[in-house]
Amino acid sequence: MSTLNAPMPAGATVETVEETRTGTPTPASPKRKGLGGSVWWRHALGIVALMWALFPILFIYSAATNPSGTLNTASLLPSGFSTKNFTDLFNDSSRPFWTWYKNSMVISLTGALAAVFLGALAAFAFSRLRFNGRRPGMMALLLTTFFPALLAIVATYIIFAAIGDALPAFGLNTTTGLVLAYLGGALGANVWLLKGYFDTVPRELDEAAIVDGASHVRIFFTMTLRLVMPILVTVFMLVFVGLYGEFMLASVFLTDVDNQTLGVGLYGMTLGNNANELFGRFTAGALLGSIPVMLLYLAFQRQLVGGLTTGSVK
Repeated sequence: MSTLNAPMPAGATVETVEETRTGTPTPASPKRKGLGGSVWWRHALGIVALMWALFPILFIYSAATNPSGTLNTASLLPSGFSTKNFTDLFNDSSRPFWTWYKNSMVISLTGALAAVFLGALAAFAFSRLRFNGRRPGMMALLLTTFFPALLAIVATYIIFAAIGDALPAFGLNTTTGLVLAYLGGALGANVWLLKGYFDTVPRELDEAAIVDGASHVRIFFTMTLRLVMPILVTVFMLVFVGLYGEFMLASVFLTDVDNQTLGVGLYGMTLGNNANELFGRFTAGALLGSIPVMLLYLAFQRQLVGGLTTGSVK
C-alpha cells in the first residue's frame, strides 16, 4: 500500500514505474511517422487523387473564362479572364439557360423531397411494424435496384405516352411526369438505407409513446423524424444530386426547349455545326450548374457522413 502511494522519483516515467511494480516491461507507445516515414505514399496518393479530381474543373474554368470561347483555343491553364461567354449565354434567346436552370432545380427539389418522404414512410413501416409480407416486400425492393434503369426506358416511354392521352399534365414533355418516373426508381435503395438508420432508434421510445396514447402517425411525425434527421438529409442529398445530373430519361421525356433540364439543354449546344463556337458558353453553363451541388455538400457534409456511417453499421 505504501508502494502505491509513494511519490514518483524525479526523472522517472509512467512506463518505468509500471515496470518496477509489475516486473514486466511496458511496451513503448508507437511514434507517429511523418512524411519521411513509411506513410509517405499515403500523402502522395492523396495528392494524385486531388489532382485527378481537379483536372476537369480546371479545364472547364479555363474554357469558360477564355475570351475566344471556342474548343480549338481551349487550354488546361487559364490564359486570361473574361465574362464574354457568360454574357453570350445569358443573352442567347434561342437557348433559355435560366429556364433550364429553373427546371432542373424544380425537378430535383420536388423529386428529392418526395423520395425522402415516401422512403421514410416505407422505412418506418418496415422497421417498426410487423405485418404479413414484410420480408418479401423488402426483398422485392432490393431486387429492383439490381436492374439497370436503361432497360426500362422503352417501357416507361410507352406507359407515360398512354398516360398523357388521358392526363396530359402527367404525360410526356411535362416536368410532373418526369418526377413521377424518377420516384418509381428511387425508392429501392433509399428505403433500405433509411430502414438501417430507423433500426438504430430504440423501440422503447415508441412503446413509451404508445403507452401515453400516441398513434403511429403521431410517433412518426413528431418523434421519429426528428431523431433520424441525419439520414433524411443524406438521402435528400443523394437523390438531389442524382436527379440534378440525370440525362438519359430527361432527354427522352422532355422534347420542348422550354421544358428541358440544364443537362439536356447544355448537351444540345454540343451538337451541330456551331458546336465549336458554342463550347465557351457550354463550359460557362456547366460551371454555373455545379454551384448548387457544391453548396449543398458544403452545407450538409457533416450530416452526410453521420447518416451514411450510422445506417451502414446497423
